[in-house]
Amino acid sequence: MQIILGLLDFILHIDVHLGQIIASYGLITYLILFGIIFIETGIVFMPFLPGDSLLFAAGAFAALGSLNIFVIIGLLIAAAVLGDTSNYWIGHFFGEKLIANPKVPINKEHIEETKRFFAKYGAKTIVLARFVPIVRTFAPFVAGVGKMHYKTFISYNIIGGVAWVLIASLAGYFFGNIGWVKENFSVIIIVIILISVIPMMIPLIKKLLRKFKKKVEKI
Repeated sequence: MQIILGLLDFILHIDVHLGQIIASYGLITYLILFGIIFIETGIVFMPFLPGDSLLFAAGAFAALGSLNIFVIIGLLIAAAVLGDTSNYWIGHFFGEKLIANPKVPINKEHIEETKRFFAKYGAKTIVLARFVPIVRTFAPFVAGVGKMHYKTFISYNIIGGVAWVLIASLAGYFFGNIGWVKENFSVIIIVIILISVIPMMIPLIKKLLRKFKKKVEKI
């Protein structure tokens, strides 16, 4: 429980925590950011790391001069692409065994949700999933399990990684230090998270509405 609360605090106050990391570690901060993005996208049972908010916050600190925006963009695009690639090959070679193993902490519902994304959007899921927490981590893994052709995967992987890092980090760079945004940074992070999960919520809402409609018709 303490770990969950600590992670939630880190996500909601990521501006404060990232500032502390920069002050404490200096240039090593770039490696820490690389590691977080790589792990979130590259390890299937680590979908809860704050990718979107971290990119936004990193962009905001780059605007202040604490980080270099060009290094941030280049390094984190590499982390995103390499992370998805790693996750793809894990799924390709070990996916079915990992899913079947009850000791491996993989949420089966997340797998099913990602499969629904693939059923609806096909290979474009690799790009779209970049902007959806949790699905972002599971999409390359499921692509590997499904033996998606690697040339197709890597093409969408690069497009998605570049788009995600550019949009999120540049949003932070240009808007993160506006007075109102700085004063309400936690609110902005929550809004980013809520917008990100909308694609996941729509199918669930439709399903609940269908169940409600059936119950009403029986009355």
